[in-house]
Amino acid sequence: MALSVPEGYEPLHVGGLPGYLAGVAHLAARLGGRPEDWRVQEVSDGNVNQVFRVHGPDGDVCVKQSLPYVRLVGESWPLTLERIHFEHLALLEHGRHAGRRVPEVLHHDARLFLIVVECLTPHLILREGMTSGIRYPHLARHLADYLARSLFFTSSLALPAEAKKAGVAAFCANTAMCRIMEDMVFTEPYQVHPRNRWTSPALDGLAAQVREDVPLKLAASRLKRHYLDTTEALLHGDLHTGSIMVTPEDTRIIDQEFAFYGPMAFDVGSLLAHLLLNFFSQGGHSTAEAPRESYASWVLETVEAWWSSFQDTFLRLWEEHGHGAGDPSALFTTPAGRVALQAERRAYLQRLWEQGVAYAGAELLRRIFGLAHTLDLERIADVDRRATCEARCVQLGRSLLVEPGRYRSVSDVTAAAREVVAGAPRQQVG
Repeated sequence: MALSVPEGYEPLHVGGLPGYLAGVAHLAARLGGRPEDWRVQEVSDGNVNQVFRVHGPDGDVCVKQSLPYVRLVGESWPLTLERIHFEHLALLEHGRHAGRRVPEVLHHDARLFLIVVECLTPHLILREGMTSGIRYPHLARHLADYLARSLFFTSSLALPAEAKKAGVAAFCANTAMCRIMEDMVFTEPYQVHPRNRWTSPALDGLAAQVREDVPLKLAASRLKRHYLDTTEALLHGDLHTGSIMVTPEDTRIIDQEFAFYGPMAFDVGSLLAHLLLNFFSQGGHSTAEAPRESYASWVLETVEAWWSSFQDTFLRLWEEHGHGAGDPSALFTTPAGRVALQAERRAYLQRLWEQGVAYAGAELLRRIFGLAHTLDLERIADVDRRATCEARCVQLGRSLLVEPGRYRSVSDVTAAAREVVAGAPRQQVG
């Protein structure tokens, strides 16, 4: 059956893209030369969209277009084209607050459902770099800066009630993308579903255990309700190491098509999960000639530095810019009140952390048993070694989701990750 698309929409292709860009004067000027001088390269490596890099004599651009289906699956899974509209809005909004950490938007075409952004070169997808064992000295600070700014400045801590509600309204129609997360993160991994896959037969037993694990399914269902019912801030919505591009000196966050107003902890937990997933994958990539123990330690050090920097940055932003409808500062003007307010701010971050821990657990599990897997693990050629790494993700993921209160600090989580690899039992925290 043919897919239904709006009049005027057509997917662009390598051969036709120069002609389109030539008709947009400022893009043609940025590229320089003539259309026949431009080199077009398709670089689509995500799950849902098509992406092109266009190189000209004077400059480069990146073109991203929605397809009317999920690219990973094909036309059997139709998907709204409007997701590029929400990505465009999110890039602009996050760019206002964390401009150094997102690509510049150069053009938006509502008819063709595409955006053109600056071409990030010589940047590499972070997941690729980490799977190859590359260290990024500024990564933790850059990720903390992006996350703290994008979350704080779109929350009621910074915004008047009217502006916050207008933001919620602007993104409330991105329901198709949210539904993907609702199903793939919180529901499908815990049931028999045709989209699920895992390393079989090695993990068949674990998959069955997950489907029968009542405390785990209760925790997932409660977290799903939290995801559905919370509108704290404008989220990236799918923040992982595949949606981050890096050089040793720079970090940019891309792929905001899942953006919506939701629980801050969802972005926190997703990023935490993928850093942990990469840590667990290192054992599968390690060889006698190129051991990965030191790099694996660096990954966990990055996790610790990221969360510490996030807390410091978020608290500083709150102290300096906390003038929104949800900020209680006006009620605490005495010396004792200011002490109480500072304690409340830290309690706020503690709740955010523990909620993020639970979301990290759900994300770890869905990346092992759901549809969308990651190259950190998929590139481990030895199936037994891969299954061992994946089982470690499951072990920690279950604990994070079911018992997030056991992990009151980031060091509790990184210590638990080390213990899982070492085969040591996890002791009660606190």
